Amino acid sequence: MSQQRLISLDALRGFTIAAMVLVNFPGSWRYVYEPLEHAAWNGITPTDFIYPFFLFIVGVSIVLAFSKRLESDTSKAGLYKKIVIRSLKIFAVGVFLSLIPYFNFAELRVTGVLQRIAIVFMACAFIFLKTSFRTQAWIGAVILVAYWLAMTLIPTPGYNQPMLDPGVNLAAWFDSLFLPGKMWQGDWDPEGFLSTVPAIASGIAGLLAGQLLLSDRQPHEKANLLMVAGFFSVLAGYVWSLTFPLNKNIWTSSYVLVTAGAASLALGAAYYIIDLKKYTRWTWPGIVFGANAIAVYVLADLLAIVFYTIPFGGESLNMHFVLTLIAAGVAPKLASMLYAILFVCINFIPAYILYRKKIFIKL
Repeated sequence: MSQQRLISLDALRGFTIAAMVLVNFPGSWRYVYEPLEHAAWNGITPTDFIYPFFLFIVGVSIVLAFSKRLESDTSKAGLYKKIVIRSLKIFAVGVFLSLIPYFNFAELRVTGVLQRIAIVFMACAFIFLKTSFRTQAWIGAVILVAYWLAMTLIPTPGYNQPMLDPGVNLAAWFDSLFLPGKMWQGDWDPEGFLSTVPAIASGIAGLLAGQLLLSDRQPHEKANLLMVAGFFSVLAGYVWSLTFPLNKNIWTSSYVLVTAGAASLALGAAYYIIDLKKYTRWTWPGIVFGANAIAVYVLADLLAIVFYTIPFGGESLNMHFVLTLIAAGVAPKLASMLYAILFVCINFIPAYILYRKKIFIKL
């Protein structure tokens, strides 16, 4: 099984991280276009696709990275150790970001975006190394069905029926018992422990896509299968949402199918356009961001301390920028989005320097 560097995957990873930074750091949370916000509860917006896209890409990357090592007869015991260490480092960085800049341990939030990525990475890496393609598909299916049945059939403790409301559902109840520290929304957390289980299925979908890309099938057939599988996954997810609504906050099974299907469609299209048709000129910003994806995410959080807290003319830098544009006649939401784009560009500068110097920071 020959392996070539997939420019499409590198670019997709980078553009996903850039999109993450864009939606996480608007000029002002008071002025945000609706597509750049998460759905308040049920439903889905373009922003709600970004995080599961990254988890899908994590799954694909696991296959590409560990297949090479297995072909070179690398010890599995050594791989398990590296997986655990890397997961712990990513988790620890996520906890660190939740503490800065004040390091108030009384307000410590143990969960978060990087923490969930760490858990999904470790679980999916172990699953890939220990199971076959078919078993992985079954594990993903069982996770989604079991989560659906648990969330919709088990009565929420304290109530006489299953509930799917904010803070009043099985996931929130589970987290209230077993999740240490502060929860993001007081009585529930969108990155809670129980809802991380179906997030593992998002990573497993990436495992399946990665193995398809490394299969002996013809390149055009791979692209077609990725897009066909993606289409039917999205369709199945929307049908499932009639009984188990699309919901990022509790990472419903329907949400997994819709977002993983969309990621498969995107990867199939990118693979066809970039790797097969060789239209690569426009991909370089994504490749630069993707080369140090986690580092860029961490850097954005650190730079935000400067831009969102240090006063400049009586306002933070971000608000000074937004208010200046508004005073010049720019619509508030457009001014906020222009700041977000500028912030992405600012993060691109150190990412580009690292890329040019061939420095790749691997947590």
